Amino acid sequence: MSNNKIERRTFIKQAAMGAAALAALPAARVLGANDRVRVGIIGPGARGQELVKQLLELASKNKASVGLVAAADIYTRRRAEVRRLVPNVQVFNDHRQLLDTKDIDAVIVASPLHIHASHFIDALAAGKDLYSEKTMSWSIPEAEQCLAAAKKSDRVVQIGLQHQSSGSYFDARKWIKDGIVGKVTHVQGWMSRNTPRGQGQWVRPVPADCNAGNVNWKAFLNGRAERPFDGYKFINWRLFWEFSGGNITENMVHQIAYILGALDLPLPTAATMAGGVFSEKDGREVPDTIAVSLEFPNETVVTWQSTFSNSHYGLGEHFLGSDGTIEHVAGATDMVTGKSAETTQYFPEKMNRANGEVLASQTPDQNHMGNWIECVRSRKTPNAPVEIGHRSAIAAHMANMAYRQKRRVTMEAAKEKAVSS
Repeated sequence: MSNNKIERRTFIKQAAMGAAALAALPAARVLGANDRVRVGIIGPGARGQELVKQLLELASKNKASVGLVAAADIYTRRRAEVRRLVPNVQVFNDHRQLLDTKDIDAVIVASPLHIHASHFIDALAAGKDLYSEKTMSWSIPEAEQCLAAAKKSDRVVQIGLQHQSSGSYFDARKWIKDGIVGKVTHVQGWMSRNTPRGQGQWVRPVPADCNAGNVNWKAFLNGRAERPFDGYKFINWRLFWEFSGGNITENMVHQIAYILGALDLPLPTAATMAGGVFSEKDGREVPDTIAVSLEFPNETVVTWQSTFSNSHYGLGEHFLGSDGTIEHVAGATDMVTGKSAETTQYFPEKMNRANGEVLASQTPDQNHMGNWIECVRSRKTPNAPVEIGHRSAIAAHMANMAYRQKRRVTMEAAKEKAVSS
């Protein structure tokens, strides 16, 4: 029996337990205008700590608005690190202990990708509002399970697709809805990065204390085949298919969600993907050079390209319409400041909009974390709800499936393969 079948059976069993718990969902605390939103985090690693800092920034503006009260991680180092950020935070080595805590209103899930779905469903089953980092799931079946769990629940769910809170996104969506872009048959997306030669993207050193005594290795494996502790894979899980979806689920998913949302696109009908491990031969399994094509039922094709050996063009999208073009461009990231020059503009196609004018995005960005906290209070739908998390996850998994199977994959084949594997 393959590891995938063992892992899938374990997940389905866990999901069924989560669904049963949803049926007896505890009542959420009704938050008053002056009540603090009490947040817990599962997985305060590098990305999780960035989210903690975002929470702390919100709290610094209004200390009564939000606070981090608990954190759970399977690695002792991460628990110590989050305590340095929030000295009074409760820490747990098991996420279920955190979810059992009564004085938590909402939970951030920032664990590695292959554990997202388990933590997602467990958090909803515990009656917590949820902020789940992207990509929402590691696989197509898990994406379906997460969507179903969220729809059965009355909890507020925000996915960590931060582009959905950008002013650029709001303006692009408005321009398309207003009809000034016309019929869009092709969207081009790209994302490029670089690292010093010999230093592959995402490769991190293994801390001296990263050992079997300080890490709950079984919890990390999350139902996958048992094997001796491997500190390199634990720290660098993004490099391996067993735990990751590579650059597709780390980066493309953000831009695909932006495109899907702006155009109101449904699930893709088919996907192809070419590429390979070309930049650094460092033992990684996931490709660092990528060309994706996604087909949609309304005569739209979305392409996305990426490399980890050139950063000149940064990231961006071109929406190519019969009446105009939307150009969203964020140039190469400055490695010192972490910032890049970002512009979003509309250019009319003069043959179809002779009197059209060039427009520039003026709408300010919203704080994605702040939007979630606001919706926890108001019970409104956040900017990146579970539906866009689901569609973007499916698109990402179809692309990876096409790459690994070396063929064009249709939606029907993707779902059939996912169920049978």
